[in-house]
Amino acid sequence: MAFKQDLFSQLARIGQALSSGKRLELVELLAQGERSVEALAKVAGLSLANASHHLQQLRRAGMVINRKEGLNVYYRLSSEDVVVLLASVRHVGQRHLAEVGQLVQTFLTVKDDLEPVSREELRERVRQGIVTVLDVRPPEEYASGHLPGAINVPLAEIEKHLGQFNPHQEIIAYCRGPHCILAFEAVNRLRGHGFQSRRLEDGYPEWQIAGLPVETGSH
Repeated sequence: MAFKQDLFSQLARIGQALSSGKRLELVELLAQGERSVEALAKVAGLSLANASHHLQQLRRAGMVINRKEGLNVYYRLSSEDVVVLLASVRHVGQRHLAEVGQLVQTFLTVKDDLEPVSREELRERVRQGIVTVLDVRPPEEYASGHLPGAINVPLAEIEKHLGQFNPHQEIIAYCRGPHCILAFEAVNRLRGHGFQSRRLEDGYPEWQIAGLPVETGSH
């Protein structure tokens, strides 16, 4: 049927938009909050021209929207559905691509093979006041949105802030998502300094789309 052919051709635009590792990385970064093209290019290690090209591809597929403020162009995800889509891609990849499983094992599991903390368990432990919640993302991502009560210490600064952690509380670290190396590395470093530490099972975007409370701004 012509209808089905046309429908699937249009849906294929989404697959085409996601057919680049760099565009998937940009989606993950935008899941943390709105960012300028310049900021995205810097974090993703892209030239300004390449970042703009990838973002335009995502925009044509309806996955991101933009706005202009002065000379700067800012992008954000078009809806939370895009975060769900990214999570599905991760899930299918880890279940069905041996290469994904091997990468996770080699670069992530080797740093932390303990069972992560679920969202439900973390909420209960926070309610009891027995954990410290640590956001190890960059400050601008933290300011855009973070878990209630979380303190922000970017990974590179952890050793400078060890004195502010309660040695009698477990530290639960989180970052951009379930495969974000920042949280794995933070837990590894904290344990090396004698702290009890685990990571959240996923990251800030998944917490947010689950409808759980979040805070914005810097503390």
